[in-house]
Amino acid sequence: MDILETLKNRRSCRKYKAEQISKDELIKIIEAGEFAASGMGRQSPIIVSVTDKQTRDQLSALNAEAMGKSAAEVDPFYGAPQLLIVLADKTIPTYIYDGSLVMGNMMNEAASLGIGSCWIHRAKQTFESDIGKALLEKWGIKGDYEGIGNLIIGYPDGDTPIAKPRKDNFVYFA
Repeated sequence: MDILETLKNRRSCRKYKAEQISKDELIKIIEAGEFAASGMGRQSPIIVSVTDKQTRDQLSALNAEAMGKSAAEVDPFYGAPQLLIVLADKTIPTYIYDGSLVMGNMMNEAASLGIGSCWIHRAKQTFESDIGKALLEKWGIKGDYEGIGNLIIGYPDGDTPIAKPRKDNFVYFA
């Protein structure tokens, strides 16, 4: 797919089939994140791939809790079977921007493959919690990392929303 067409047509997906995406598709999405630009090439972000349902559900519950809700009330991950968590090293001045670029690259690669995705916030709160810190330790992640975002991914279950018209005065030429 043409890059500009992908960018124009990518939209957040909020309804997913239960089936996980293929390993090849997952690797391509992760690779797109790995090649995101970063300040001075320092590569402050890391990506955690979650395909295990129990871990996914635990993270969804922690995310709901950060919203002030319970897992029984809401699934902040909209039923997506998988997620990619982006964390970034807080000792690097550009870490938030670097992590955001990783998220954007992965969302766009997912769209180019026909895979739905949606950036879900509250990764910061999740991984500042005692349970979140314990998960990082369990996964062998050491350092001063902050959660940048949760990228839920999966095969869309239904139509993708259509882009809203672009606002007036979006671009100024000087």
